[in-house]
Amino acid sequence: MADFDLVRLVGEERRAGTTLASVSRHWQGDKERFLFVSPHDDDVVLGAGLLMQLAVSEGVPVHIVIVTNGSMGYCSKGEKTSISAARRNETYNCYTSLGIPKENIHWANFPDGSLNIHAGRRFAVQSDLPECVIAGATGIQNSFTHFIRRIRPTQCFLPTFNDLHPDHKITYQELMISLFHASGTIWPELGDPIAKVPHIHEMAVYCDFPAAPRLKVASADSYFEKKLAAVLMFESQKQIASLVESIRTTGAVEFFRNVEFNLYNPFKYHQMFDERFHVHSLK
Repeated sequence: MADFDLVRLVGEERRAGTTLASVSRHWQGDKERFLFVSPHDDDVVLGAGLLMQLAVSEGVPVHIVIVTNGSMGYCSKGEKTSISAARRNETYNCYTSLGIPKENIHWANFPDGSLNIHAGRRFAVQSDLPECVIAGATGIQNSFTHFIRRIRPTQCFLPTFNDLHPDHKITYQELMISLFHASGTIWPELGDPIAKVPHIHEMAVYCDFPAAPRLKVASADSYFEKKLAAVLMFESQKQIASLVESIRTTGAVEFFRNVEFNLYNPFKYHQMFDERFHVHSLK
């Protein structure tokens, strides 16, 4: 049995392979760089722990941007002031165990559970959290634009907008607009513009996809056990063992859905209107 099996759905056609290149419609060879955007430190290992191992095994550089600082993850009153540091250590242990270098784990450091007040970009003032300030500005779009230009990914992965947690929804919408910013000339202090918007894929963490996923990743049991062991490294989360047992029942599979990043172009709508509908231009 191969270490990994992949199946991409293309219309009604099913195509199987054992490498990422064999199922990708836009593979760029040794130029590939994957960026996983994790609203909370454990989200992307839950949704993509197998895929990350596959990418590492094929020599694809894997980077992770963790948006929040874990400050709301405490399970006892005594952990309120120490939980962020504890979860940071757990995060490094988790992802380095999957073969991702520590220097490829990046932190945006926004307060856990309150991303709604940090959306957008604005110039920093003295009262702002210094760990969230980059190039004299703060806000999630500021951080995302910086990281995208710095990492220059070819493909990005993040939890679906359909997920229940508000932090996931905000992360999704802020990343999408930041891809637009990162490809333009705006905010030059955040780095050089990327040449091409990366391909976007979403994973399900809390809730189902809004439409059918397009890629299935299945692995050998050894890789699945490695993923589960990585999840268990978030031992400060008291419910983690029961979560792992729940994941175990679903088997060694992960699913991903590609997301089209299209800007408005009126030409594609011309054919929808003709004289049958008596549509006339305004004068």
